[in-house]
Amino acid sequence: MRSFGGERELGRAELLDAPVHWPRPSVLDQGLGALEGIGPKTAEAAAAAGLRTIGDLLFHIPRRHRDLRIRQLGDLLPGETATIQVEVLGPQPRPFRKGRLRMVSVKVGDTSGHVRATWFNQPWVAGKLIPGTALLLTGKYSGKGFAIREWEHLSSPSSSAGGEGAGDPEHPAQGSPNSPRQDPQPETLVPSHSSPETLRPSQLRDWAKQAIALSSNAIEGLPSNLRTRRSLAALGDTLKTIHFPREEKDLDEARTRLRFEELFLHQALLATRKRTHRTARPAPRFGKPGDLVARWLDSLPFEPTGDQLKAFDGIETDLDSGQPMQRLLMGEVGSGKTVVAVYSMLRALEAGYQAALMAPTETLAEQHAITLGKLLVNEPIPLALLTGSTPAPIRRQALNQLASGELGLILGTHALIEPTVRFARLGLVVVDEQHRFGVSQRRALDEKGVEGMAPHVLHMTATPIPRTLSLTAYGDLDTTALHELPAGRQPITTKLVEEHQRGEAFEFLRRRLREGRQAFVVCPLVGESEKVAGKAAAVEAERLRAGELREFRVGLLHGQMASPEKAEAMRAFAAHETDVLVSTTVIEVGIDVGNATVMVIEGAERFGVSQLHQLRGRVGRGEHPSQCLLFAEEAGELAQKRLGAVASESDGFKLAEVDLELRGEGEILGTRQSGLPRFAVAKLPEDGSLLIEARQEVLELLRAHGSLADPALGPLLDAAHRRFGTGAADPIPL
Repeated sequence: MRSFGGERELGRAELLDAPVHWPRPSVLDQGLGALEGIGPKTAEAAAAAGLRTIGDLLFHIPRRHRDLRIRQLGDLLPGETATIQVEVLGPQPRPFRKGRLRMVSVKVGDTSGHVRATWFNQPWVAGKLIPGTALLLTGKYSGKGFAIREWEHLSSPSSSAGGEGAGDPEHPAQGSPNSPRQDPQPETLVPSHSSPETLRPSQLRDWAKQAIALSSNAIEGLPSNLRTRRSLAALGDTLKTIHFPREEKDLDEARTRLRFEELFLHQALLATRKRTHRTARPAPRFGKPGDLVARWLDSLPFEPTGDQLKAFDGIETDLDSGQPMQRLLMGEVGSGKTVVAVYSMLRALEAGYQAALMAPTETLAEQHAITLGKLLVNEPIPLALLTGSTPAPIRRQALNQLASGELGLILGTHALIEPTVRFARLGLVVVDEQHRFGVSQRRALDEKGVEGMAPHVLHMTATPIPRTLSLTAYGDLDTTALHELPAGRQPITTKLVEEHQRGEAFEFLRRRLREGRQAFVVCPLVGESEKVAGKAAAVEAERLRAGELREFRVGLLHGQMASPEKAEAMRAFAAHETDVLVSTTVIEVGIDVGNATVMVIEGAERFGVSQLHQLRGRVGRGEHPSQCLLFAEEAGELAQKRLGAVASESDGFKLAEVDLELRGEGEILGTRQSGLPRFAVAKLPEDGSLLIEARQEVLELLRAHGSLADPALGPLLDAAHRRFGTGAADPIPL
């Protein structure tokens, strides 16, 4: 066993003689005012940046470290990157432009010489470069100038100067222009913390030095056996090192240790939430599949794929376990998720229970009703559709039949969770595009199960989710992925079309229409409301009717149309009474017209990778080869990468990995909506392998101890709750 800062192994006698320290977590709960040099005004500024307690400060991990071996200007050679401590020699500069760059330049110097220092695209800096101000600059020396990469404001020429993050009047900044403040350890790696403009980096550094003296009071979340086996230092030592490392290798080791612990604690919370939810209430047992499911499988005009059969097996295990199923079904576009959903719902019906399918939009719910009608054409199973637009008489009849148990299968939108909707024996719920529903909405449907029991829940998403993301956002769910496409699905060729190729592209579209095929034209969401988007689609439909597609029948579909109008637009397109359907993204999921072979997407740069992949999945569903044409107006570098990825890759799961690399885990599903954690140190997808290791360690502990609350594991869950908040482990029906 060793700590950071030395290679020498500690002997048994030294370990036994070491003083015993019992952590006092309450010490870290103290406000920052307990530290020297922090008055009420400064504490208020820190709180605005999320730093309220000493513990907050300890876990405010430096974004990087700088080697502050301060060099003299006279010793620098052209091309060197170095840190210098200088004074502004003035006069106070003004920002200026050079091409696209906004620059600020001022003369600075030390006892060995002077140079012109330049900041790029930081015009606000000019107001802080008052003559006589002491600065700590890191940058590249060219021989003629010094290009700034990082900088700190060490002191102002007077206490009245509004330097970077001036402190409280009762605690003025240290130093003066003639004797700028020196860092106590100028020869070490010094932390660079992210900080608001109201706080100086040197202030955060000083506070961190005081806080690490109390770091031994941090709750050690990793069990001792686990730390010993993985040769991990104590948390207190790790925090000291991550702020003020002695060597670069110690810094890397500390960062890896903190990343592992962060991922481990979050996985522990997810595992606890999963266990709590499954043991809180029992679920109905459906027994073995019966004649209804067997007849239905035999009646299908196709053979289920291998992935679908595996999904059936996983669901069967869940449905007969006595614990509520919480399974996420991820499917490649057109992979047959609805077939798996119907299988699950039929299992509930033949066991004497009711089943419900909830979709986020009326369009999708209506399309599901059509699809289920086709899949159940040989089985006389009554089903009803309940949305906000359902006529009152039909609604009353459906509600009465649900309450009496006469109606076994219902589809709908948020209307299903209204208090007036009561089930006689709800046994299974399918939630489609589940990430579009809030936690409270999903909980409301979950609570409509048989009294004292929880219904089984199958979540579906048409967005393939990378494994690293699924383990953090949906780690409390079992997951099933459908990669295989049903036999007969045609490949989709995707091309990025330049504006000068528009005429050629529409001529290609007209040829396909003359051959008897159909096409979609999707318009982007322009503005913040569906009303704006609907107007955009309507304008484009009129333009095409009078222009490029004047010899063809052009339909229109958007979210602001009344439900009967939307249903009629979809019916007409499916019946080939219209050749082209101009639409917004309401067709993103659920629309299934086998004769549609061309997808035109206008303003493609405005869509994400997964959305583009789902949109093009509306074609290629019949016997004819299909094409997707992407038109981009003004695509920046990131948008070009997204569009290039979609054009070159047809595998949705591989595209999801690309999307994760381009945008990060927080943006793909939306951090606030999906419940994604905000990690302080860990980064995904870079730390994906470490996440897998952390998850495996949690599962091993569960197998060995039965519960993560076992006293033998120490304060594991306490540390997890403190790190991520108590609500992170609350049982939330999803």
